[in-house]
Amino acid sequence: MAHLRFTLLAIAIAVGLFLALLVAYEGGRRVGRWRRERRGAEGAAATGKSDIAVFGLLSLLLGFAFSGAAGRFDNRREMVRQEVNAIRTTWLRVQTLPAERQPVIEDGLRRYLDALIAAYRATDGAEEAKFRTEAARIGYETWSHSVAAAVVDPAGEKARMLLLPSMNEMFDAVESEWLARRMHPPAIIYVLIGVMALIGAFYLGIGQSESPTRNWSFIVGVAGAVAIAMYVIIELEYPRLGVVRVDPFDRALVELRQTMNGS
Repeated sequence: MAHLRFTLLAIAIAVGLFLALLVAYEGGRRVGRWRRERRGAEGAAATGKSDIAVFGLLSLLLGFAFSGAAGRFDNRREMVRQEVNAIRTTWLRVQTLPAERQPVIEDGLRRYLDALIAAYRATDGAEEAKFRTEAARIGYETWSHSVAAAVVDPAGEKARMLLLPSMNEMFDAVESEWLARRMHPPAIIYVLIGVMALIGAFYLGIGQSESPTRNWSFIVGVAGAVAIAMYVIIELEYPRLGVVRVDPFDRALVELRQTMNGS
């Protein structure tokens, strides 16, 4: 349900922006006609040229916002890949422990990965937080067992050199991915994009006020392009909530879990 709510919210924002641009265009057109009636053609023409500068700035803002969102999306996919590699390496290096020490740590890694997958599949923030807490608790327990096996056990020299650094890297990879979800542009950026789009549509209406008919195909195309771009940017910024997702990379975690003995 959370995924559907987010998608509907993103669509509502895009549709709202689209309609607001149409209203701004119509408002600009009426202001332009009023200025022409009061001051003649030159009064409206001077203001109407401003849409070029505003839309130029808007295109830059949208370009930077889209580029940043796409970059963060790719970065999150890369972080999931790093998680898979770190967990797989840790799982293999458990074999460096004495045989009697391996089962409890292997079981801990299985349960840790189960909680991690459940957190990624969570449908709301509270459920995700619960599984994150569970994963952190299991991770701490598994780390404690690994330290005991590598440091206390006389036969744990190889594990001390291989397993503990690998497990630490695994925890770092998971934490980095979780923190990356909170990395988004300030809300003021999206507000600025919306304001620039509205101002541009308003000036566009003024510039076209000399025409007796409205060029709906043009303004609908411009408003639609801006609204769609905003929708895609929002989807890329939150790849675990909407339609654009990193699920194919999450499946790599599931496939890794299936390779673990006793799964």
